[in-house]
Amino acid sequence: MPSYTPQLFNEPDSDHLCGVLERILYLNEENHYCVGELKIDGKPARSITINGTLPGVQCGETLELKGSWHTHPQYGRQFKVKSFQSRLPATVYGIKKYLGSGLVPGIGKTYAEKIVDTFGLETLDVITNDSGRLREVPGIGPKRAKDIKKSWDDQHAVRDVLMFLQTYGVTVSQCLRLVKRYGNTARQVLESDPYLAAREIDGIGFKTADKIAINLGFANDSPKRIDAGILHALKELEADGHTGFPIDDLQTHATELLQTDAALVGERIQVLENNKDLRYNGLAGLIQLPHSFFAEEAIAQALNRVQNAPSALPSIKEEIAADWAQERAGFDFAPEQRESLLCCLTNKVSVLTGGPGTGKTTILKALVDILKAKHVRLMLASPTGRAAQRMTETTGAFASTIHRMLKWDPGQGQFSANEDKPLGCDFLIIDEASMLDTRLASAVLKALPTRAHVVFVGDIHQLPSVGSGNVLHDIIACGEVPTVELKQIFRQREESGIVSTAHRILAGTPAPPKPVENLRELQRKYDLQFIKASDQQECLQKVIELCRDLLPRWNIDAIKQAQVIAPMHRGICGIANLNVELQKNLNAQQKSIQVGIIRFQEGDKIIQTRNNYDKGIYNGDIGTVTHINTDVGTLSADFDGTPVNFERLEMGDLQPAYAISVHKSQGSEFPVVILPLLKAHFMLLQRNLLYTGLTRGKRKVFIVGDPVAYAMAVNNAESKERHTGLLSLLKH
Repeated sequence: MPSYTPQLFNEPDSDHLCGVLERILYLNEENHYCVGELKIDGKPARSITINGTLPGVQCGETLELKGSWHTHPQYGRQFKVKSFQSRLPATVYGIKKYLGSGLVPGIGKTYAEKIVDTFGLETLDVITNDSGRLREVPGIGPKRAKDIKKSWDDQHAVRDVLMFLQTYGVTVSQCLRLVKRYGNTARQVLESDPYLAAREIDGIGFKTADKIAINLGFANDSPKRIDAGILHALKELEADGHTGFPIDDLQTHATELLQTDAALVGERIQVLENNKDLRYNGLAGLIQLPHSFFAEEAIAQALNRVQNAPSALPSIKEEIAADWAQERAGFDFAPEQRESLLCCLTNKVSVLTGGPGTGKTTILKALVDILKAKHVRLMLASPTGRAAQRMTETTGAFASTIHRMLKWDPGQGQFSANEDKPLGCDFLIIDEASMLDTRLASAVLKALPTRAHVVFVGDIHQLPSVGSGNVLHDIIACGEVPTVELKQIFRQREESGIVSTAHRILAGTPAPPKPVENLRELQRKYDLQFIKASDQQECLQKVIELCRDLLPRWNIDAIKQAQVIAPMHRGICGIANLNVELQKNLNAQQKSIQVGIIRFQEGDKIIQTRNNYDKGIYNGDIGTVTHINTDVGTLSADFDGTPVNFERLEMGDLQPAYAISVHKSQGSEFPVVILPLLKAHFMLLQRNLLYTGLTRGKRKVFIVGDPVAYAMAVNNAESKERHTGLLSLLKH
């Protein structure tokens, strides 16, 4: 790597600069745009502001820059970077800054000082070539020395890949996934077959791989490219909820994506099927990815296996048991409630469904009471932690998440409970079953003992699962599983605006509460209120005022007890901007850490966006940031009583959660819900979306927006059809 002589180009008007990156003031991980402070070589007292595309740079690095000077109207004179080269720091100061930046896990500011004080200018050579000597530093033992060496090597692999990919728009988090999967061979893998990464790594898209491949000389109609495009097309369709797709439609979709000849795509679909990279479900007429094909097959086989096997339950006189549970509850069950209780007791597989206020919880508790009295081995589970906690509170029996019940084994990369090691239960109750996607349903049913009973409890009118499939809908629609739908709203809930309005939404009646013009007109006695806002800016302002001013006056903690649920991610009233503005107005903490474009602060509400089996937290789990260590760049959070620590590289799976999407809110209940609803959200104004958002509120719901948008949502009963193979398998 060439080096420049500082005296020749570190001049006020030079187009070349060299120095140590002192601070990163702003970093956008998506496009690598960075604003930082550079301490000029040979002029230690002088720092300048630089900006430009600088992928993967870290504090303490020595950067050799080419660019030009310009004057920013607000921030003054800056150096705009056109190209750069990075070299390891060559001064004691630079090495301390580099190691103390949190770049290498295990080395914070304190250990950076100790290591550099011990080895001086030889520090980086020692870490690279003779890491055993790190044990000469007080406080560093064999394990820490080994960890530091591994982190150092991983970081160099990341940098190598980053520099190779910087022109392709690959994010730092994507590079980290590549290095985690392929280690030091990541660059070689990409050069030989970039499409392999798109197939094997979540978060590496086909478009990124395709851009790399085209630049490396891969032909537009090469079999590797077409195969990767077809598989990517099916993955995209899975992200939309489908578990498979009609072959002609898949061919059209992939042809448009690849911008190539349809006949070639058709040929490669056939080749992929012959090679078992794709599977054909003849009953449903769908082409599927193997994992979806086998998951749906496993669900159908498990339900058939359980339904046709004898029961493990002791003798239960169902009518007498129902009378006992009714007496224990202290009131008479409605006929359909009693019917649902008997249905669950007498059938090996059954479904209990119904909207809010129809008594699902009452029957669930009665069922649990009967089974506990009979000493039945009982398990209760739900897809989310919050739903499981609510289940425990309402039934008096312990409930867990499905993931924890099945016990993920990181060493094996699979659940410990499976068909070979089934769950130790005779009766399983799954709540919030509308959230079950195909993969999770497959895992739990494969682990269900053959003689056990299973009851699916859920609301079929809510949004379908975030993951692919429509499991609860398909189980009900097949006609083979006894199902009871509770429809009657009970007297104690009829006065609830939330419950009555939810049922009016299902009936297609757009009758919200009378909108008020300003927050002063809101009354504490109502559980559902509508605040009028004519545009996005007014809506945003009223949401902020609700959270910042009104809720505290009503003794409601806006962070812990309230949840903003928004239909869209972008725009002034989108989830991203709502999070920025609510953080600014609700959390005054100054201790923070910047991750890409997101700044996390102590006290922030956060949400996990990807299943992390090793840490035991899953997509949709909500927590609170409890501590940020700026020295080593780590973040600690509490997820419903479970402490979790994150290294900087793991924070890409976290998002602020002051505002979340309707999908992410599924399975949760919040004391207070705030729903922005505007005509600008027209793409997502659907009946089941509004219904799901509204029914997340337990004590109060505030709708902020336009009554016309509300009517648009209620009148739009069309929801996207999901192509799945499960229904046809269950019927046959």
